[in-house]
Amino acid sequence: MAERLAGLAAEGHGAGELHAVRPDGLGALRGALPAAQVAALDLQNFKAAMGEIVLLPGVSALLGLGDAPALHGFGAAAHGLPASSVWRIAPGAFDIEAAALGFLLGAYNYNKLKTKDKRPSALLEAGQPGPRTVAVAAAMCLARDLINTPANLLGPAELAEAAAQVGAVHGAEVARVKGAALAQRYPALAAVGAGSARAGEVVVVSWRGSGAGADAPLVSLCGKGVCFDTGGYDLKPSAAMLRMKKDMGGAAILLGLAQAIMTLDLPIRLELRVGCVENSVSGHAMRPSDVLQTHAGLSVEVGNTDAEGRLVLCDLLAEAAALRPDWLIDAATLTGAARVALGPDLPALFCTDERMAGMILHAGAQEHDPLWRLPLWQGYEGWLSSPVADLCTVASKPMAGAIVAALYLQHFVPPDVPWAHVDVYAWNDAGRPGRPEGGEAQSLRALLGAIERLSGQA
Repeated sequence: MAERLAGLAAEGHGAGELHAVRPDGLGALRGALPAAQVAALDLQNFKAAMGEIVLLPGVSALLGLGDAPALHGFGAAAHGLPASSVWRIAPGAFDIEAAALGFLLGAYNYNKLKTKDKRPSALLEAGQPGPRTVAVAAAMCLARDLINTPANLLGPAELAEAAAQVGAVHGAEVARVKGAALAQRYPALAAVGAGSARAGEVVVVSWRGSGAGADAPLVSLCGKGVCFDTGGYDLKPSAAMLRMKKDMGGAAILLGLAQAIMTLDLPIRLELRVGCVENSVSGHAMRPSDVLQTHAGLSVEVGNTDAEGRLVLCDLLAEAAALRPDWLIDAATLTGAARVALGPDLPALFCTDERMAGMILHAGAQEHDPLWRLPLWQGYEGWLSSPVADLCTVASKPMAGAIVAALYLQHFVPPDVPWAHVDVYAWNDAGRPGRPEGGEAQSLRALLGAIERLSGQA
């Protein structure tokens, strides 16, 4: 928690000037540069393509942006410039804060378990990025770190401790629910974790901004924190298990979001619930066709033990919704069906409130953190019927899996509570500037921007 943000220099360093240009601005730039610097551009055949970097005489460098947003274009700078060199972004035809955020996100590298080849990045001069940019970068890097941590090092207890630490640093009230209390308060969630030797836990963080009165908006966040998912008795094939350390990605993203909200001291009331479990196989694990109780009082039939995330979330959502928050948001790596429909880069958004959905989508477009809205299509509601329980956890038909999962969760949210469900991948399959391979805090910036607007701070 106290580590300095990767890519951000300590105070007192001198810095070189980092200029950036797009191809259509290259001609004008050449006319303004000294002859020695123009010669350096020509020598290296600089075309201002995205990620191109030229070191220029006079302690300066030139970065090509291509046609990419500054957020992504500057993502190439941190590992394209000399390691540990310090830079200041010169003004240009781009937003400086977006550029600084891109630089900091590009500097990220999960190397804490390496003993060599740590690949230090270049550094951005301290004091250039504004407080919001630093807060967002720190939040995203926290989420990335958690998602990237191997499951043997990040189980339910470790994830719970991370959430508790974030709350404690910001003076929030923190409650950790485990053991018999967990089974009583969150019975479906407890059933998911029953098969693991590592006990499940729920962390509830409650916080109020310094400028938030009793009537300030209440924003409630619920994150799926399945630290590893074997699939349970409906065991995943080995290839499908390779990335299941990221199945706590929803919890990591919302924990990062909560950290950013508290760091920026937004004038809201905030609640965060993180459901921390491991879905394993043992004599204590839930079985297909088991009937479980839920926090809401509904009985649910386990149609597939690999559909465990919705069991984690349904208890959290029911408890959170009882307080009638102004906004209720959950995030989860919930369905492969969402990835089939939208691919890895586009989280699926389901929402019961038009204004809320519009604000999230608008913020996602502004922040280059897009989501795509899918429908809560009530025509598929009957697919969740069960002959032995109030509802089944999975559909009777092998279609529309992301929609059906959202419809299941909707049973636990009253119609008068504005609710958004975000189905994320939380991973970059391959590295791109500013988006290294591995865990990714998808939708964090979009949700933060929307909450800032809700609070009047946008």
